[in-house]
Amino acid sequence: MENVFNIIIFQIDIFFSHLRLLDSKTRKSTLNPFSYNPTMNIKNKPATFFALLIIFLMAFILYWSTTKPIDVVIQAGHEGRTSGNTGAVSKLYSEVKWNILVADEVAKKLKSWDIDVKRVPAKVRFTRAKIAVSIHFDAAKIPCHSGASIGYPNKNSYTFAQAWKKLYKAHFPYHWHEDNFTQNLKNYYAYKWIHADKFLVLELGELTCEKQTKWLKPRLKKVAHLIAYAIATQLGRTVKKPQF
Repeated sequence: MENVFNIIIFQIDIFFSHLRLLDSKTRKSTLNPFSYNPTMNIKNKPATFFALLIIFLMAFILYWSTTKPIDVVIQAGHEGRTSGNTGAVSKLYSEVKWNILVADEVAKKLKSWDIDVKRVPAKVRFTRAKIAVSIHFDAAKIPCHSGASIGYPNKNSYTFAQAWKKLYKAHFPYHWHEDNFTQNLKNYYAYKWIHADKFLVLELGELTCEKQTKWLKPRLKKVAHLIAYAIATQLGRTVKKPQF
């Protein structure tokens, strides 16, 4: 942390030294680098812009490094979107509504265990977290040709992914895809915005498959509690395992 701060101070010193050299003919000599003539003519504007950019980036790094990570971020996929990818739909159900229901219940359960949680919609800002989970349901052009799946960005998330699969496979009786079986799972956009030690994108079943939705609908809160349990155990918490 101290090193980052020293770098910023060093860059600021370089910046003002650069200004003094550029306008040495029109500025008065001073020992205070912050007291200069505001009407001076800066000839080398690209270099000045570059120096300012360096200062801004260093300040951002300092801010980012001092931001305390949240324990858990829970995202409801597609929530808040009115255009673009607004989520899967079927004749009876909307993915967004189910995503929100499950995400809210996961957050509620985690909070009941005194775990720090941030609930976010589809649009996210830069956030740091120990664990992030994005809730989704799949769809298929040919009904019942999809099912449950998991996406994650790196090896750090692999053990969490396998732990979740083991938990959910014991209950979800339908098809499972291989991990990261689509580019959307492998390169999920929020990986770049939510910097988490472990990040999972969960597809909990197929919304366009009637037999899957009949199984899922009465169990959505139970599925949410199972997700919360998986997260809590990854954080090292001892909590009661939910019953289906």
